[in-house]
Order: sequence, then C-alpha cells, then structure tokens
Amino acid sequence: MESHRYAGAYAVTEVEIRAGRVSYRAHIGSGLIDRAGEAIAQILGPSSCAIISDTKVAPLFAERLERSLLAARFKSNLITIPAGESSKRLEEVGSICDRMIAAGLDRTSFVVGLGGGVIGDISGFVAAIYQRGIPHIQIPTTLLAMVDSSIGGKTGVNTASGKNLIGAVHHPSLVIDDVEFLKTLPARELNQGFAEIIKHAIIADAEMFHDLQRIDRGNLAPLIQRNVAIKAKIVEQDELDRTGARALLNFGHTVGHAIERAGGYGQFLHGEAVSLGMVAAAAVSVKRAGLSRTEKSSIVELLKAFALPTKLPADLPREEILAALPFDKKFEQGAVRFVVTPAIGSARLSTEVTMEDLREAIEQL
Repeated sequence: MESHRYAGAYAVTEVEIRAGRVSYRAHIGSGLIDRAGEAIAQILGPSSCAIISDTKVAPLFAERLERSLLAARFKSNLITIPAGESSKRLEEVGSICDRMIAAGLDRTSFVVGLGGGVIGDISGFVAAIYQRGIPHIQIPTTLLAMVDSSIGGKTGVNTASGKNLIGAVHHPSLVIDDVEFLKTLPARELNQGFAEIIKHAIIADAEMFHDLQRIDRGNLAPLIQRNVAIKAKIVEQDELDRTGARALLNFGHTVGHAIERAGGYGQFLHGEAVSLGMVAAAAVSVKRAGLSRTEKSSIVELLKAFALPTKLPADLPREEILAALPFDKKFEQGAVRFVVTPAIGSARLSTEVTMEDLREAIEQL
C-alpha cells in the first residue's frame, strides 16, 4: 500500500510492508534525516538508542541524525565501525553489543542503522539479538540498501565460508529513505544499486525494465518507491523464504555471492557481483527456462548502460567461484535451487539446473 503526505515543504511517499504479523512503513523523500526523530517518535516511546554507522557515513550524516533524535527527546549513542564488508563478522557484533551495554542500553532501547547494506545487515542483527530483540530503524544511505537490503528483515554476518550464513529475520520498525544521501555517492557506488533494480525488473516488472533505459537520475524517488513496492509484495507472500516466492529475489545471487567470496569480499561491490551473477543466470535461463537470446542480450546491454560488469577479469580463477557455490544458502541438502527467468518480467525457482550448467555459465563470463 502506498500513500503520500506533506509536512511543511517536504513531500513524503510511504510504502507499507507487511510480513506475517509485522507491518511497517518506508518513508521516501528528500531531507528526511532532519526529521527522523519526529518520525521515530510516532512509533516508539521516549528511550535511548544506539546509532550504528561506519567511518565513511558517520562523518557526513551522524551529527544531523543526533540533533534530530535529541529534538524528539531520544538519547543517542553513536557507535562507528570500519566501513566495508570485512565488518560483517561476529567479532564486530560482539564489540557493538559490549559498547551498548557500557552505554546502559536496555530492553526499552532501539537501534538505528545509518549506512549502506553492510550497516543495515549488522545493525539489524545486533537489534535481533540484543536483550533478545529490540526495535530496529533502517536509515539506508545507498541506492542498493534503499531498494533492497533495508526491506524484508533479513539480517546477518559473514563467515569464512560464505555470506550471511549467520543471521536472523528481524524486521525494522521503520525505514527512512532520504534521497539526498544519493548525491554524495561516487558513481560506482550509485551504479551498483541499479543492479538490484534491474533484478527486480527482470523477475517482476517488464515495464520497468524498458523504462530504465530513460530514467531521470535527478529524481530517483519514484523509482525507489516502485522498487520498494516490488520487494514488499514478494516479502508479504513469503516472509521466511519457505515457499519459493521470496527466493525469486535471489536471481543472480547464487553465482554473485560465489564471485564475491572468490574476490575476497573486496574486489567487487555487491551489486557488481550480482550483475555478473545475473549474466550467468541469464545464460542458464536460455538453456533451462526458454529465455530468448534476444532478451538475454537486452539484460547484458542494460547492465552495461549502468557501467556494471558483465565479464569476469581474466585473472580471477573460475574454479574458486565454483568451489564457493555449495556454501551459498540457496543450496539445500547439496541440491541446487536456482532462480531462472523464462522471459523478462517473470522468474521461477528451478531444481533442474546442474553444477555443469553453472560451470558453463561461469566459464562464459
């Protein structure tokens, strides 16, 4: 469900996300960080909170958020961790929890995640386990986090074996998407967000796929709203990823996560690895789902239009990617559960895809 409301000079679009017994809203607009405290006060009573951010984002936005929270009579404690995927580990979670305990946060407190997907994942996991679960507010600062990782409640950290293997489903109480944040993003960081948007188009919105060729990059709020609504609808159908409906969101991620691992979680941004994974998934879909070669080419060309990679570096060993595949969460009892697209705008979960299919697709990258 979508609604629009206006507060002073600010226009705010709201998208409701329903999952099981949980319901929360995503606010989308400009300048929302300066009114974040007011928005949070509408759903949570007076208390203290931890703001979890990183060394890149905190210097840019934390002070404004702290002022907003103080104006709404919330006491905040800023916890800053190193930026990057390497922070998504249990040791960092333990350190954050220790700092929250030292600050006197208790069961009435809440967590605010201020940052990109890594911060959203780790702050959500902290909120899920601290005092056996306290509220979580998502304030994503990247396009990728706004349209994807901040919605749906999946939280977690990585292990040496793979991504997000330890985590919990803990839905946020509120998501605040301030599109002004996007003006500060480097082009590469902004473009990786379009990988998840293109994914949504491939699996659920053929019209958006074609619209992406002529979007207004100066006004991304309507596009963010459209993508939040797509993910919200899928999450509502399958909150805990049990029926296969939510698994469709993993299009491109099985191979993408393996590429991230093979690259040491530093060579590729998440969206870049997903872009490569979608090229591989499209190749598998031609073979196993009837995707036309013309539409496969359209997928590759659209990824290129957003400066996303469609070919692996020659020096990245393909065998390392293949070796990483079985550690992905989408393997069950050793069997491949792979998302394919028979045509742009639709997707399904297949159990017919073989490791040899994946090997061929990776070798073609």
